[in-house]
Amino acid sequence: MTPPPSGSADAAGSQRQDQPQDQDTGGMRTGPARRDPDRNPDPDGAGGGVLGSRPLPGQTFHGQDPELAAASAICQVSPTRCQARTRLYRDGRLGLEGFPVADISDHLADESVTIWLDLRDPDHDDLAVLSEEFGLHPLAVEDALHPSQRPKLDRYRSHLFLTAYGARLDAGTGELATTELAAFITSQALITVRKDDGLDIDAVVQRWDENPDLVRFGVGYLLYGLLDYIVDGHFETVQSLDECVEEIEDRLFDDIPHSMEVQRRSFQLRKSLVLLRRVIIPMREVVNAVMRRDLHVVGDDLMPYYQDVYDHVLRAAEWTDSLRDLVNSILETNVTIQGNRLNVITKKVTGWAAIIAVPTLITGYFGMNVPYPGFSEKAGFTASLATMILAALVLYLIFKRKDWL
Repeated sequence: MTPPPSGSADAAGSQRQDQPQDQDTGGMRTGPARRDPDRNPDPDGAGGGVLGSRPLPGQTFHGQDPELAAASAICQVSPTRCQARTRLYRDGRLGLEGFPVADISDHLADESVTIWLDLRDPDHDDLAVLSEEFGLHPLAVEDALHPSQRPKLDRYRSHLFLTAYGARLDAGTGELATTELAAFITSQALITVRKDDGLDIDAVVQRWDENPDLVRFGVGYLLYGLLDYIVDGHFETVQSLDECVEEIEDRLFDDIPHSMEVQRRSFQLRKSLVLLRRVIIPMREVVNAVMRRDLHVVGDDLMPYYQDVYDHVLRAAEWTDSLRDLVNSILETNVTIQGNRLNVITKKVTGWAAIIAVPTLITGYFGMNVPYPGFSEKAGFTASLATMILAALVLYLIFKRKDWL
């Protein structure tokens, strides 16, 4: 992959090139890097920000232990305080795993080598260690550290910078959780930066190993495996949302009303759909931009694989559109059903009020303190009582026939 042409991001970041960058590496450290539980990269606690809640700490979306994911690739010696993973491919074959980060520059001297470096929740000092080594742009490094970036692909002189999100739906609550991933893409290296533990990096590595014959395509294949895993996760999330919507549809017309439950569940799913659309819709442009020939990331041999990823992105985006319309329809239908039930109740109450009004009229008439036929006689009482029962019975039959009761 030849360096991509300068984009607008280069012009925007040229004014910041002369700013001093902190290059203090904190020294070499032996033993597996561990995340500092007291260090919160998101001081405001926003987590996923506008793109949903963060995954539970200490486990991936699939319940794996993030400390042990891709264990063979974990670096035992690293200048970074965060946990790092490394892999080296040479001539289309896996050559090394878990080698020290400091050795990357020596390996890159060989043009047949492709490097994968993964950083788990790094801080500024961790990325500063790599910034000069790979020529990373300050703006890209800043975006890799700050949470809640929009899914995008930025072009710089020496590399590309990608931001994407994994997603998973909690079927029980209908809440969407997202995990943010940043990636630096050079001609010989793919550097992934995970800002939390949601993404199962072990599953990504397994996907790379499932097609060893494609490793010869270098960074383009590694990026394909990463995007394919993320987009498949989007598809699974949309499918889970679809199943939740079908469950609401079944409850909508139950004999026992679930109006408040349906309303609450529908609003939560609509909120999750809005958040998911913010993740999926920009991915169309991201994948489409990666496939551009002037970036020299995707060769002709890999183009069909990227086309398949792009097709999945389009299908997921269209699916979210249809689900959004369906959820809105469910909300409107639920309101209409509530209105219809209220009308039925009002109609029944009115019918019974009309039935009760006839005995009330008769008792009011015969309760006057004036003489009338049958006054103070047993026959008069019997006649009034029979009239009330007969009138109520007639009104009941009429209302029942008209389906008012």
